[in-house]
This record gives sequence, structure tokens and C-alpha cells, in this order.
Amino acid sequence: MRFSDRIGLVTGAASGIGAATAARLAADGVAGLALLDRNTEALERVARELPLPPEAVLTVVHDVADADAWRITEARIAERFGRVDLAVANAGVGHAIATIDELPFAEWRRVIATNLDGVFLTLQVALRFMRRGGRGGAAVVISSSTAIKAEAAASGYAASKAAVLHLARVAAKEGAPAGIRVNALVPGGVETPLFRELPFFRELIAKTGSERGAFDVMAKKTAPLGRYARPEETAAHIAFLLSDEASTVTGSAFVADSGITL
Repeated sequence: MRFSDRIGLVTGAASGIGAATAARLAADGVAGLALLDRNTEALERVARELPLPPEAVLTVVHDVADADAWRITEARIAERFGRVDLAVANAGVGHAIATIDELPFAEWRRVIATNLDGVFLTLQVALRFMRRGGRGGAAVVISSSTAIKAEAAASGYAASKAAVLHLARVAAKEGAPAGIRVNALVPGGVETPLFRELPFFRELIAKTGSERGAFDVMAKKTAPLGRYARPEETAAHIAFLLSDEASTVTGSAFVADSGITL
């Protein structure tokens, strides 16, 4: 029971990596969870399925890039739990495949707002709680292999993920004197609903007949290990980085990408 006396905050918790992380932290004995997402119905479903009493789960619905909403969320977390010991800045969006000269600026801003501003605001709230608590803490920021390996037609997503990787390093240096650790997880392909937003993935589903087939085609083309990660595997990496087993790991870029960046 790694986290039996700790309170966690997870963004993007309604599906994919976020939902799997909430389940993993609950299985590892977390005392309470604040779960944030824009999808009310899916978020409530995730909360109901956790092996935690209702009072141990706080669900919050708003855009992670909404600074005003975060002020209310901070107050709600303080009222319910009084602290945050663990934080996972996971919420993110992708964008349609387009080169820099073709990508609309509004689309660039949409991706940067969620993937970078949202992570900044998540860390800001979490680090405040951890400093006030006086007993340290741990945070994980979800980056991407595109932060390390340049890919054409992924400018907004790649830039945002590179930025949060370095933001995690800055946060790690700032938090270290207070016993706060911050790391960036760098996954490659993870089989999450995020891909459903992308036209090319929907085309692959049509060609192969299933999401499974689409993921297999992509993984064989891009990943030396020949497969992408399941959300549960990524959640296990996050749980390790949050745990005392990683007590001297901070400011790292923990690459778990099936070899994509090789």
C-alpha cells in the first residue's frame, strides 16, 4: 500500500492514462483522489468504479487551462482533503496533422493552452499544497516522445510536450529544497482515446476493421518493440515515479516509448 497516507490529484482522469492512473493509485492504497476532466459523465463513471469510499474521491469538471476555475478547485481540494501529496499532470489534446505553414494559429493556441498552460496551472496548485503541507510530495508531468524526436506535421503537440518536459525540470529544481520531486514521463504510443481525434487513425480503423488493427499497424511502423503501451502499463510507470521507491529521482525524463526515440 504505497500511498496509504497520501492525497493525489490527477488531470485528464476520465479516460486513457488518467483513468488508469486513478485506478492504480487507488489499488496502491491512496487515501484520497481529486480527479479533474472536462467530461462529466466519463469522470463520474471512473470515480464510481474506484475501490474507494465516495468521500475519498472529489470530481472536478473544467478545462485545465481555466485559471479562474483552478482557484475554485484549489479551494474545494483544501476543504475536502486539506492537502495534495501526489500530482499527475496528464490532461492533453492532439491536433490534426498539418505542417507549420498550414496549421491555423487558433489550432496552435488550442493545443498550447491545454498541453502547456494546463500543466503549468496543475503544477502551480499542486506545488502550493505540497509546500504548505511541509512534508514534500511528488508530481509527474506527461510529456511525449515527440518532445525528443522531431516528427513532421506535429508542431503544436510536439512543442507543447517539449515545453512541459523542461517545465518539469524547472519545477524539480524549485521544489527540491522542500522535498518535492517532479519528473516527466516520456511515453511513445499509448493506446488511448486521444488517437480517435485524428483523421488518419480513423482511416486506419476503416482499413483494418478495428482500433486494435489500427494500433498494430502504427506500432509496427514506428516502434522497435512492435507495440504501443497499454494505459495500465503507463500508469505503473507513473506510480513508480510518485512512490518512495523513486525517492532520489527528480528532474528526470523517464522514457518509456517502446524504442521510438532510438
